[in-house]
This record gives sequence, structure tokens and C-alpha cells, in this order.
Amino acid sequence: MDGDIAFIGGGNMASAIINGMLEQGYPRDQIAVVEPLAETRDKLKGHFGIAAQDAPGPSLETAGIVVWAVKPQTFKEAALQTRFHTRSALHLSVAAGIPSSSIARWLSSERVVRAMPNTPALISKGITALFARPGVSDNDQYQVGQIIRTTGEFLWVDNEEQLDAVTAISGSGPAYVYYFMEAMTAAGADMGLTREQAYKLTVATFIGAAELARSSNEPPEILRQRVTSKGGTTHAAITSMDEDGIRPGFVRALHAARRRAQELGQEFGG
Repeated sequence: MDGDIAFIGGGNMASAIINGMLEQGYPRDQIAVVEPLAETRDKLKGHFGIAAQDAPGPSLETAGIVVWAVKPQTFKEAALQTRFHTRSALHLSVAAGIPSSSIARWLSSERVVRAMPNTPALISKGITALFARPGVSDNDQYQVGQIIRTTGEFLWVDNEEQLDAVTAISGSGPAYVYYFMEAMTAAGADMGLTREQAYKLTVATFIGAAELARSSNEPPEILRQRVTSKGGTTHAAITSMDEDGIRPGFVRALHAARRRAQELGQEFGG
């Protein structure tokens, strides 16, 4: 990788990437973090043994890549404070909603890649979508891929607007899974199982179904139909959900998430 790597923001997503890079053998003395919260800095130093400072400074000038892991509402201020120390760097943003055009303007650089990861990245099981501005070279994209692959899978999109849909599907997606897991656990407890039993059954079912879908060449409609014998128990459950409008309601929820992603970009990308 070309030069050091600096993280602006040291929260969960930054920690996930740092952990993955260290496990892949990246030198810890070539990783630096700017994090204003003393408690978070102490955790980074204690857990990873890497340098962490409270504000951007000249030390960032050796960074070949800067990873922006800040909250959307603080991105602009952080960028304006940092831009003079990162003129030659490649910039990778994992901040939700902020358009790459705004990032490029704030940093006076066209070498900007926008990423939409999700929280399973914390255990290297994430999926991240990436968008590169025209100023990003093939080698830049390769280096970004080397970083992101430590957190799981990734894919590139050609149209930045697609990242709002990615946010709705995979970015927010883990919460939808947990939402259904909550419901299944509660239902199991209502039916006489202990909550521990219901939860174990629920988690194993999601893991197994996801792995089966991953390993199969068949679409989810076919996989579902194979479990749904007409007149059987699964058919009763699916029919009940259809009568309650679960599928169209869920689709509307995903569109609501995408609209909110678009609003965040307009709100904080000015």
C-alpha cells in the first residue's frame, strides 16, 4: 500500500477496518487516527497499539490514504480542518449519505471513493458497496479494495445514486434481520419455549437460510417455495403475512430508508 493510512474518526467502523488490516499484517506504526474523544483514543491505543491524536496536524502529510469515518454532521468541519495536511492523499469515505461531490469540494481533491459498509464488518462478515469519482485511478481502486476486503465482501457501483439504495438494502439491512429475530424470539416464548431456546433456534435459522441461499444457484422465490407445501405450516404462516401486507409494507420501508439517505446527503452535503 502506498504510504501510511490515516483514519479521521476512530469509532466502530474505523476499528473494524483497523482490526482487519492488522490481522492481514499491515504495520501498526503506519496507521494513525484522529479522534477528538479521549476515551476512544485510549481504547484505540490500548487495543491496537496505534497512534491516536485529538486533532489533525502535519503528521497526516505522510498518509497515502485517508479513511473518513466521521458522523455525517461533523464531516464538513473535519474536512476543512484536515484538507491542508492531506493534499496528495486518496480519500475513502465510510460516512453515510455525504455525496462525493461535497467531499471533493471540501477536500479540494477528486481522488475520492465513497463506501457504504454495514455492521457485520465488525466481524469481517460485512458487505460494502463502493463508488469512485473520475479522479480515482485503477491503482487507487485496487488499494481501496485491499482495505475493504479485510472487513468482508465488496462491490463497485457505477452510479453514485445507487449508494442510496445500497444504504436501504445492506447498510440498514442488519437492523431488519434483528427486527424479525426479535419477533421470532418473542413468538417462540409465547408458544412455550424459553427465550434462550427461541433465540438460539432463530439465530441458527437465519444463519442456515443465508448460507443455503449463498450456496444455491436458485433464487429465493424457489427456495421459499420448496419449504412451503400447500396446506402446510409454512403455507399458513406465509398466507398470514400476505394477508397482513407484510411484503409491500417491507418494500415501502426500504424506500423510506432510501429517501432518508437522500435527505441526509442534502442536509449535510452543502
